[in-house]
Amino acid sequence: MSEASQEKERKDFVKCPTCGANLEFDPESQTLKCSYCGTEVDFEKNKQVEEINIEKAFATAEKGDKTTSIYRCQNCGAEVVVNADEVATECPFCGTPYVAKTENLNGIKPNAVYPFLIEKEKALEIAKKNIRKRFFAPTKFKKNIDAKDIKGLYYPCFTFDSDTQSTYSGRIGKRKSRTVRDKNGTRTETYIEWRKVSGSISHFFDDITITTSARLPQKVLNKIMPFNPDSICVYEKRFLAGFFANHYEKDIKTAWGEAKTDMDGKIRSLILERYDCTVVDYLNVSTLHNDVTYKYVLLPVWQLSFKYRKKVYGMVMNGNTGKIYGKMPVSPWKVFFTGLITAGVITGIYFLLKWLGVV
Repeated sequence: MSEASQEKERKDFVKCPTCGANLEFDPESQTLKCSYCGTEVDFEKNKQVEEINIEKAFATAEKGDKTTSIYRCQNCGAEVVVNADEVATECPFCGTPYVAKTENLNGIKPNAVYPFLIEKEKALEIAKKNIRKRFFAPTKFKKNIDAKDIKGLYYPCFTFDSDTQSTYSGRIGKRKSRTVRDKNGTRTETYIEWRKVSGSISHFFDDITITTSARLPQKVLNKIMPFNPDSICVYEKRFLAGFFANHYEKDIKTAWGEAKTDMDGKIRSLILERYDCTVVDYLNVSTLHNDVTYKYVLLPVWQLSFKYRKKVYGMVMNGNTGKIYGKMPVSPWKVFFTGLITAGVITGIYFLLKWLGVV
């Protein structure tokens, strides 16, 4: 296909065929939709996402993608990915009005995407419902929730599969108690019953997910996972229409190292589950990783901010399932009186038990 044909094809799906306005991906209908005249343009969604051998990623130098551009914010440094015929006029992370185009997309290309399944209005409704359920949130804030901003962003991550075989050896123990009698009478003492263990264990890890954006830390991502596995599609830039996507800031070798650390911790837990132990003296584990594959996936996240008493509070929401995480304002009076009531109840129970002769 010639460059002119590619340009025509790109504009065909970005522009509305009825009125010429920009089309945006609509989470509810899963089509490209015109916000002006309501025209919907469907496109094929391929569910056959490929697992790519990780050695291929290490060895292959990717060429630039002329259909996708990177804009870098001069204030916060965020790298934003948009279609080539779109312009990023504002940073979705810090709100800086000027974002400079730097290059076409280089490096590993996304090969999978979880589409947004929750539209903007629904996301705001879910967030407000979540806030109203928070007991310690100020009553005034819950009655008049001021949504300052809401943006839909695709965050990058790598997912890894690995078939692991591990051998281990260690010394573990279990705390026990026994009654000891001596000249002073009887007493109970605790001791540890030690034992040496060794063996092997096999485990297949599927989709260990590692964030590659500093703006979505792993701890935060873990709070809003999982994403609906049935919704994942082969990456198609039309899913990005109307949204921003953050370019990965962590290369695949670094992400794979973090994934192995995560797997190591899970393997240790699986080993210890085999034994009835409460104390570990040492546990040496050696693991081989076979048939390691990866996917470079874009994750849909609604980023919401709310204002209360001149302070802005942030939330992130899984744009695929609606799972939400964020810290909201807390009423000090509610905390105080709850603590006071709790202390009063505990004191009352104590004196009741004392009156009954239990304590």
